[in-house]
Amino acid sequence: MIHSLFILNKNCEVFFEKHWKSVVSRSVCDHFLEALNQASSPDDVPTAIGAPRHILINIYRNKLFFIAVVQGEVPPLFVIEFLHRVVDTITDYFSSCTELTIKDNSVVVFEILEEMLDNGYPLATELNVLKELIKPPSIVRNVMNTVTGSTNVGGQLPTGQLSNVPWRKVGVKYTNNEVYFDFVEELDVIIDKTGTTVFAEVNGAIKCQCKLSGMPDLVMTFTNPRMFDDLSFHPCIRYRRWENERVVSFVPPDGNFQLLSYRLGTNSVVAIPVYVKPTISFQGSSGRFEITVGPKQTMGKVVENVAISMTVPKVVSNVVLSNNPEGNFTYDPVSKTMRWEIGKVMHQKISTIRGSMPLQSGASAPDSNPTILVEFKVNQLAISNIKVNRLDIYGEKYKAFKGVKYITKAGKFQVRT
Repeated sequence: MIHSLFILNKNCEVFFEKHWKSVVSRSVCDHFLEALNQASSPDDVPTAIGAPRHILINIYRNKLFFIAVVQGEVPPLFVIEFLHRVVDTITDYFSSCTELTIKDNSVVVFEILEEMLDNGYPLATELNVLKELIKPPSIVRNVMNTVTGSTNVGGQLPTGQLSNVPWRKVGVKYTNNEVYFDFVEELDVIIDKTGTTVFAEVNGAIKCQCKLSGMPDLVMTFTNPRMFDDLSFHPCIRYRRWENERVVSFVPPDGNFQLLSYRLGTNSVVAIPVYVKPTISFQGSSGRFEITVGPKQTMGKVVENVAISMTVPKVVSNVVLSNNPEGNFTYDPVSKTMRWEIGKVMHQKISTIRGSMPLQSGASAPDSNPTILVEFKVNQLAISNIKVNRLDIYGEKYKAFKGVKYITKAGKFQVRT
């Protein structure tokens, strides 16, 4: 299945590798580097890259490249999901997944990967099982391991691995039983220079924090379940019951997990909470830009974490501001990316940034204007209008059950100038 795993940093250097079958030379990553040099950005690198005897399947997260080396016929989506599971597991263990984190905890990361795959095939990928096999690091445990020479590997097989629900531990007990469901949605929209929406969709996920004793059985129903599209379920969900009754029935894992993810088409997209009016022009040896950002009158919510990003043409030598904009402004001359972090956009508040873009000596004006990426965050706003109708728990009595909590709704969109 999966022969090896290589992790590359932002400088395209291999700083971590793990082999399950035969050892694969690092030189196999040269094929990936060739594809990276031909791509306009790291996100545009092909997911699957062919090599003489191997196939490189990669993802890009947290400014790191995770490359799985496979040989023969392998479902690519299976490998991609495993790579994302590796990133999520490292993040859950160490609170972040960065180059420094992986280097500082390389021994534990090796132990985790050894348990996640057995000879290249998935063995234990659920966090509850992994945390019983490999104890999460702590200051006390690190000191004990240094003194006694022991490791974080558990001495006995996890109890959940032997049951019909391997994602949940046996004998879980809580003084106060409670469960929270967070609906996190991202709105992706492309708008042309006339203000017409070219593309729009909502990508969402239901994340759960479960603190229930015993073996609870939950049933969640929605007021409008037909709105869901392209659903991806956690293994705990009974798929047949969803197909027949359109209800989510499951025995939840203990702790934090993602219950499901979904996508909604353009018919379900509501008004964008902020507007952006860009003006970009190139004349002679320089260009000028002016970007105005403000909230829409119909939202009634505070728009937070508003940020404007724009990758200027390669012929631009520098970006010079002509006014003192609100928030923080940064420009990276290597990637030719300018970023304007505005923060909160209150009611009736309008922010504007102006500047010039001198061109390189002898360069001609670009044929097209750059694309502007707008990011924002709105709390307590249901973009998709999906609502939970009822949540039932079977099997035991739960005295302190606290129901459904709606939280963050995030989004971003592009403005083509």
